Amino acid sequence: MNEIEIIICLILLFMGVPDLCRVLRRPSLAYPVFVLFGLLLAPIAHADVRQMLVQAGQVGFLLLLFEVGLEIDLPKFRDFLPTLRRAALWALVQYPVILALGQLAGLQWLGCFIACAAFTGCSVGMGYLGWKHYPGLTDEPRRRVLLLMLALEIIAIVLLAGETALFEKGLSWFVVLKLAGIGTTVYLISRFAARLDSVFNLILKTATHWRMHLIVLAVLIICAVGDRLGLAATKTAFFLGLFMSRIEHDGQPLEDFIAPISRRFLIPIFFFALGLQIEWQYLFSVTGVVAIATAALLIGWRLVIHCRIVATGGDDRSFLLLCPNLTIVALASHTLLTAGNAPRAAAWMVLVGLFMTIPAILLLPKVSLADTKQPAH
Repeated sequence: MNEIEIIICLILLFMGVPDLCRVLRRPSLAYPVFVLFGLLLAPIAHADVRQMLVQAGQVGFLLLLFEVGLEIDLPKFRDFLPTLRRAALWALVQYPVILALGQLAGLQWLGCFIACAAFTGCSVGMGYLGWKHYPGLTDEPRRRVLLLMLALEIIAIVLLAGETALFEKGLSWFVVLKLAGIGTTVYLISRFAARLDSVFNLILKTATHWRMHLIVLAVLIICAVGDRLGLAATKTAFFLGLFMSRIEHDGQPLEDFIAPISRRFLIPIFFFALGLQIEWQYLFSVTGVVAIATAALLIGWRLVIHCRIVATGGDDRSFLLLCPNLTIVALASHTLLTAGNAPRAAAWMVLVGLFMTIPAILLLPKVSLADTKQPAH
């Protein structure tokens, strides 16, 4: 398929996939479905078209992580510390299983630890509506579950920031300096978050025709600066959203103003391109079998952890809220594809993310029709 034919397919998907998922009352399935369509079209997509979409999708991924960070309303550190400890225990008891399966999938040890961080992370945006409408949770257990989801996402991204630096450059003084740059960048973003709030509020209040473009431009400039200081642009986008309070204008959150270019265009392109990068040979090989086995084993092990070791709150199915992890897996697999040039390992990682995220979302209670108007991310 050439460029124009792929663009025609993408426009049809932009129009059809969100509406289909809303009809199914599963809006969080939209992005996994884009990955699946990318997988389906991968064998017939021209290499130049694939590369073009991969490059365009990188900007979409920046905006995705920025919006995910915006959604996280962090409590005070003292109140959040017990949840961080519980999240760390939840993740660590899964590490031996993931390390063993990562070795089976052909990853080196550092790659296995990247997989551990990715698989134990939680895509809060994809599970948020399921959490919001999960039946049988009283106020306090519901709050504890959300804080655990937030903690798992934050821990995963922080770990990936350091692990990917080691994966790309190896252990050296340069990596030590880069990690110091990462810490400095995160500190600077947190230190100047209030001023950045003022900048974005000024754009929302004064700009009209170019409002969306100026917001996206501001995010990209900050991400470019963070990348120069040592923190990857994707992670800079996440921390930028994380340290900024939820900005609203006329009752609408900031992410709604950039939705036409982010949620409805560039972010779907990223997930579509992610599917395009997975060769079909991996689906029908040991890699695909190991991916299915990994996802099934991890979901089953999490049920045991939830019932016996670290209760998440709620009933026997509430642990499924912690299982959607596709955005975190996408971040890790991107490193393997670009820095490590390891398509087989990246394919395994993406497939595990898909096989965990889609069943988890399908097994959660359906979202009410009134709440399917806003596409989840």
